[in-house]
Amino acid sequence: MPSKQALVRRPGPRLAEGLVTHIARRPVDPALALRQWEGYVQALRDHGWRTTEVAPADDCPDAVFVEDTMVMFRNVALLARPGADPRRPETAAAREAVEALGCSVNAIRPPGTLDGGDVLKIGDTVYVGRGGRTNAEGVRQLRAAFEPLGARVIAVPVSRVLHLKSAVTALPDGTVIGHPPLVDDPAAFPRFLAVPEEAGAHVVHLGGDALLMSAGAPDSAALFADLGYRPVPVDISEFEKLEGCVTCLSVRLRGLYA
Repeated sequence: MPSKQALVRRPGPRLAEGLVTHIARRPVDPALALRQWEGYVQALRDHGWRTTEVAPADDCPDAVFVEDTMVMFRNVALLARPGADPRRPETAAAREAVEALGCSVNAIRPPGTLDGGDVLKIGDTVYVGRGGRTNAEGVRQLRAAFEPLGARVIAVPVSRVLHLKSAVTALPDGTVIGHPPLVDDPAAFPRFLAVPEEAGAHVVHLGGDALLMSAGAPDSAALFADLGYRPVPVDISEFEKLEGCVTCLSVRLRGLYA
């Protein structure tokens, strides 16, 4: 059976200093953020996911957004090279964690840059956002790493949000969901469903009909429920102040088989 293994990394003491690019900075409550992170991790565990904590990177305010450190395809991890220089030290411990799980590891090399949050996988199709944090050389290296494994890599523009998955994610049936004002080109995706809230564009399939999503998108949750899914809302408001969402707080390793 496919694995339900996730890497997570607890928020560090400098979380409130995290980078913001497309939104105004707002105060972050570190104590509340830690409680919200614990609730997020518990939601994964409640749905059968085994979680592994990546070692802290306390000098890196954004380290909690562990998804940006790598991209998984099957059992291969492509270690990222973040587009923001201060985030590059985040990848060392993430590499150690994924190697300990038995994954093969490749890495983006200079002058390429790639953030994991810029990559959306739907089956064997891999969409990669070409924008502020991921450059053309990063896209080329991702294509070289994953196409021999059977991936079909499609580059799409990202200019209105931080990462591709800040704009769109996908339902279990492959339908891409997004809040239209933040999506550069909805026509880039064969099936696109507009959602009424920005926070409603981000879901993690927990298994079965369960969708992990932000508690800040009740109208989108109602839409998903009407489509036959079961929303699992979590409060991640402190991370949303730093352009975070439910996808970027974990790396899901679905391609490991036991």
